[in-house]
This record gives sequence, C-alpha cells and structure tokens, in this order.
Amino acid sequence: MEEWQNHRKILHIDMDAFYAAVEQRDHPALLGKPVIVGGKPNSRGVVSAASYEARKFGIHSAMPMTEAFRRCPQAAFLPVNMQKYQEASDRIHEIFLSYTPLVEPLSLDEAFLDVTRSTALFGFAQDIAVLIKQRIRQELGLTASVGLAPNKFLAKIASDLQKPDGFVVVPPDKVQEFLDPLAVERVWGVGIKTAEQLHELRVRTVKDLRALDESALSKRFGVMGKQLYELARGIDNRSVETDRMAKSVGRETTFPSDIADVDVLEKELLKLAVDVGRRLRKHALRAKTITLKARYPDFRTLSRSSTLPQATDLDDLIYHEACSLLRELSMNQPLRLIGITLNNLTDQTEQLTLFDEPQKDMGNLTKVIDQVNAKYGKNSITRARLL
Repeated sequence: MEEWQNHRKILHIDMDAFYAAVEQRDHPALLGKPVIVGGKPNSRGVVSAASYEARKFGIHSAMPMTEAFRRCPQAAFLPVNMQKYQEASDRIHEIFLSYTPLVEPLSLDEAFLDVTRSTALFGFAQDIAVLIKQRIRQELGLTASVGLAPNKFLAKIASDLQKPDGFVVVPPDKVQEFLDPLAVERVWGVGIKTAEQLHELRVRTVKDLRALDESALSKRFGVMGKQLYELARGIDNRSVETDRMAKSVGRETTFPSDIADVDVLEKELLKLAVDVGRRLRKHALRAKTITLKARYPDFRTLSRSSTLPQATDLDDLIYHEACSLLRELSMNQPLRLIGITLNNLTDQTEQLTLFDEPQKDMGNLTKVIDQVNAKYGKNSITRARLL
C-alpha cells in the first residue's frame, strides 16, 4: 500500500441495474428473469431500466418500450415506482455517510466517495469498499459495482468494467497500464462525433491518444484538447463535491394516446407541478425559471420558458406559470408528451415583503402536507382535481 500514501483514495459506487434490481428483490419470482421497468409493453414510453437478463436481448435504457417488447416479449414489464427507488437510494446514501462525509451523489444509483481520511478509522480503502458492498447486499438485498482509484475519472471507468457486482482497483503506479488498452470512447467527453474525428487520426485506444501531443489536440479540438491530453494520462484533479447542487429538476409524461383537450393537459401539468415542487422542497431548493416542454405526434418538440421575479418552491405558482406557457403554444395538433423543467435553482431563501404573506402561509401549509405524505404515503393528501 506504499504507493497510495501520497494519493487520494476515491470510490465510484454504481448500483447494478438499480430500478430492475429493486423490483426483483421485492418480487422473488422475477429473480433470474428479464425485467424491464418503464411501463406497459404497448405504451409509448421508454425503458427506464433493464435487468441483466433483459440486457442479453439488447435492451437498454431509453429504448422505446415497443422495441423492448419486440426483442423480449417474455419479459416482465413493470411501471416506474420512483418513491420506492428513492427510499432505497436514501438508505444507500446513509451507508456511504457512515464511512465518509465526502459523498457526491450523481443520481439515485451512483456516487463518488473520498475515503482518503477514512482509512485511519476503517483500514485500507479496499476494506472500506468491501464493507460498503457487503452492507448494501445484507441491508438492502442489492449489489453494487465499485471502482477505487486516485481520482474520479479513473474510479468511474473502473466501476463499469466488471459489472455486475464488480470491484476494480487502479493503484497509482498502474494507471497507465490500466488506461492504455481501453477504447478511446471510454474517455470522458468522447462522444460519437469526437470518436469519429479521433478515428480519422487513427486513434482507437487511450494509448493511441496519448501518442498525440497537447498542441495537436488543442488545434483539432479546441479547449477539449487539453482535457483529452490530461485524461489520456489519468490526470483529474477535481475534488468530490459534497454540496453539489442540482442544475435542474424536471418531470415529463408521454400519453398513451394523443391529447388535445386543454383541461386534461392542465390536469397533467398539475400532477407534474406537484411532483417537481415536492422534489424542490425535499432538497431545500427554489427555482426562478420554469420551462414547459411539449411534443406533437410528428415528434416536433417545442419549449417555452418564463423567469419569475422571485424563486419559488410552491406547486401552485409552478402550475399557473406552466398553464400560461401552455396557452402560448399552438394547439392545432394534440400533444403526445408534456413536461415541466425547473432551472436557475438556488438554495437561498428570498426575503418576503408584507404583500407576500399569503405565499408564506401557502409555504407553511405545503410543508405540512409534505410531512404527512412522507409519513403516511405519497398521496395521503392530494388535490381534489387529481382524484
């Protein structure tokens, strides 16, 4: 372990087929069988998660449900149960925090952990990783894949190499040996177009990329050239950000059949506004910019945005603003999808004036409703219009 003494010890922990794994855990009859989370097979939604048994049929996230059904009609098709997945994620996060306060969540099912200073209490970083994997399995009945490395970039790649239930360690003195054989597409920022340009330069692996000097990369790829140069050498100095704030909060729904009735669309907007408002309040955030997304049957997608004078986390304000944006759209065609996204987020509470007292009262009422729903179930108290 001598080579680790002067280096950070970063874990990237990624749950295996998270949504599908939670469903298999809760329905033992589905263990070992293909499971697809996302809704009914004949719906117009997309796959949110697929078990490893389903992935053998080429099914992956964001694939249309109809295509997933065509490839694997014998699979179990289940609706998304976000509340259940959030509860599992919260418990996993508690396990992380019992070993280090330096946790950076990336989503419900993955996070970075800096355990550099935790070794004084819990032993080697490898031991901490094993303990976390064991506790996730024992306490939640789920499996996680882990990468341990001197930085976030390497840890992220490592966690993905031996899924499911993998554990890959990249010691500081083995970084180049680890990186060189990998396909260049493994490097952060190398998407389809960048990969095509690199292939034109006869760059297929990280080792090929490392053969190019920084000036040549910067000339071809601009600012990204420096990043490619450093990542090819395993250089990534970013810290684990414990106060990482979400950039946006959004929710959308694809209808089983196209909808032209404005009253029905507004009811759907109310559902979405309640959901995103609840998520804002859970993370003590407010939003100033509200964006409405609408998709027509021909897949033409439009968006309209509005910025409020003050940031809010109130469902009613979000809803009424979204309805105003809906009325700006051309309704000469029905809609197949509608969504609300909140941007320009802040965790600062703005000072209310005397004229804002009704908003303060509504905020207090909303907090009480959130507390009741958290204790007794998501929809214990709901809007009459949504019944």
